[in-house]
Amino acid sequence: MSNEQTPQQGEELEAGVEAEQHAAEQISEEVVELTEDQQRIVELEAAVAAAEAKVADQKDSVIRAMAESDNARKRAQGEIDKARKFALEKFAGELLPVADNLERALQVANPEDEAIKPVVDGVELTLKSFVSTIEKFGMTVIDPQGQPFNPEQHQAMSMQENAELPPNTVMAVMQKGYELNGRLLRPAMVMVTRAPEGGVDTQA
Repeated sequence: MSNEQTPQQGEELEAGVEAEQHAAEQISEEVVELTEDQQRIVELEAAVAAAEAKVADQKDSVIRAMAESDNARKRAQGEIDKARKFALEKFAGELLPVADNLERALQVANPEDEAIKPVVDGVELTLKSFVSTIEKFGMTVIDPQGQPFNPEQHQAMSMQENAELPPNTVMAVMQKGYELNGRLLRPAMVMVTRAPEGGVDTQA
């Protein structure tokens, strides 16, 4: 048998090689296409994850912004309420001497003197009207006669022994105090009782 190939055999061998090469090229193209699809999927998954992270971050930012806005609104409302509540504080403080003078006029007036009785009645009526008016705006009078001494509202000007009242009791009010919506404008100046063996702590 001869080792030489006939022309027909050469052609068949060449055709077989070409077929194998073509099949290999098709497989390679399919692998490349599959790899590209996988890469695209990875890219899309990464894009979706980034979009979800961005949405979550924006949602958190919106929630924080809403909370900050709500806190700012509450602070502003609190400041408005505070300003409205104590807007008259300085003006009210300037009115206190008026009340003091009216009370002093009643203290020094002789109620038995018929000549000045109409004047005394007028001053008393004016003082009542004054107190009623300021109370409409949140002011209250501190008149602690006979009450226990309260260093948050009272200022002890002196102490005196007294057997009829318990120690640490206001026995005399030298000057009334005033509050505006619960805030102390002026403490009441008072005289406080003390026991013979000791005194009262007048420090707040």
